[in-house]
Amino acid sequence: MQAESQGRLQDRRPLSIIDIGSNSIRLVVYEGLARSPTMLFNEKMLAGLGRGIVSTGKLDPEAVTRSMEEFRRFRALSEQAGAAQIYVLATAAAREAVNGPDFIHRAQDVLKTEIRVLSGRQEAHYSALGVISGFHPADGIAGDLGGGSLELVDVAGEAIGDGITLPLGGLRLQDMAKNSLAQAAKITRDELARAKLLKGGQGRPFYAVGGTWRNLARLHMEMTNYPLGVMHHYEIGIESAANFLRQVAKGEIEKVKGIEGVSKNRRSLLPYGAIVLQEIMTAMQPSKIIVSALGVREGFLYSLLDEAEQKADPLISAAEELARLRSRSVTHSHELVEWTARTFAAFGIDETEDEARYRHAAALLADIGWRAHPEYRGKQSLNIIAHASFFGVDHPGRAFLALANAYRHDGIFNESIDSEIKALATPRYLERARVLAAMMRVVYLLTASMPGIMPRLKWEQRANGVLALVLPASLADLYGERPAGRLAQLARITNRRLVLSVEGGPSMSVK
Repeated sequence: MQAESQGRLQDRRPLSIIDIGSNSIRLVVYEGLARSPTMLFNEKMLAGLGRGIVSTGKLDPEAVTRSMEEFRRFRALSEQAGAAQIYVLATAAAREAVNGPDFIHRAQDVLKTEIRVLSGRQEAHYSALGVISGFHPADGIAGDLGGGSLELVDVAGEAIGDGITLPLGGLRLQDMAKNSLAQAAKITRDELARAKLLKGGQGRPFYAVGGTWRNLARLHMEMTNYPLGVMHHYEIGIESAANFLRQVAKGEIEKVKGIEGVSKNRRSLLPYGAIVLQEIMTAMQPSKIIVSALGVREGFLYSLLDEAEQKADPLISAAEELARLRSRSVTHSHELVEWTARTFAAFGIDETEDEARYRHAAALLADIGWRAHPEYRGKQSLNIIAHASFFGVDHPGRAFLALANAYRHDGIFNESIDSEIKALATPRYLERARVLAAMMRVVYLLTASMPGIMPRLKWEQRANGVLALVLPASLADLYGERPAGRLAQLARITNRRLVLSVEGGPSMSVK
């Protein structure tokens, strides 16, 4: 019998969410219920259930037929993936169409499970929870644009404020405006006048949720030659957003750079998504646009966690999981978190809350590339971390994590390390990535990447400003030129006088 794969966390039971939207229907099978959920399988179909609903009041008949066929497939895929539970969520089109109840009844027969038809208030609530779960912390207005509706809600930390549901989803707006972009802008302006909460968002970020806005963001990345194709926490400045949206809202979408990467079924809705975002910007005056990859599905998952799990840091949770799956010793990774904290304190290096979080995550991730050939461990680690499914970290922070681990493998003075990723890091992050990497390079030579050594090492302040890294006498055999050489690099980059020493024995000055 074949052994169970070790590439998955064995304490997780998969679960499925089927999200029935006005434009798309999506199945996501998650590895398990967790603070930082990982997709095991992901598939969608652009059904267009809500197309024509304004004029007919009904779900599109052809879309209904196609959806039933897809539901059978989604049920079979969920069972094949071993999902212990299937949750089905339905949003605007299904709750508002005249034939919505009949559609839900038929779908429940096919899926063999209850379908939760979310009210506008519930949809806004779960969308807000999705944003709250993905940022550390969220503070602004979250907007979830679907095919049938737009949910706007104020989020501040873990608090959910005022919310409103408006009939401004792409399909509905296109239908209401009878394919006129000018009319769509007027309708949007009139509807947003009811969203008084937007005034409370002035000078705060707007969190853009939903497939249409994600596709717009991807086009913006193409237009600006942005070096990192990670959607979550992608930030767009107001001036840049205004110029870009103006171009898309003209309807000449086929001329936009990168449009070939957007499915043809979605392209016609992009100008309407651009118009809605334009009008939100005018009404709200946000500080910037931030894209969220998390929405209703992830917010629903977050609601299933207990309070302690909800309060966990999503970045640290994800880094912990990767350490468990990929490092030589997860205990060593935890020791590295503590040792780097002690070393920063010994060196008098201050940290903001986010810098401490990022150092913690970088230490957990420091050994995930060890199975690669030594010459490629740095590149592989950088690539994995830069593109990992991490939440609770912005792009400069993501660059810090990737660079700290690239420098840890390839050398802190290596100038050939990915220049595009370096360009995303702030000067302070770039410096700290090198400092952290230099610390890790010292200790890895003393531990052979195995636990039990770091807790026994200590820093001692000596005369004339000398700082000594002291090994206990029982570890004297680890003393030598190679770790002293690495300590010399640390001394150089931090401009400190350092010594490698054995308790009651020899010392080796490195500067």
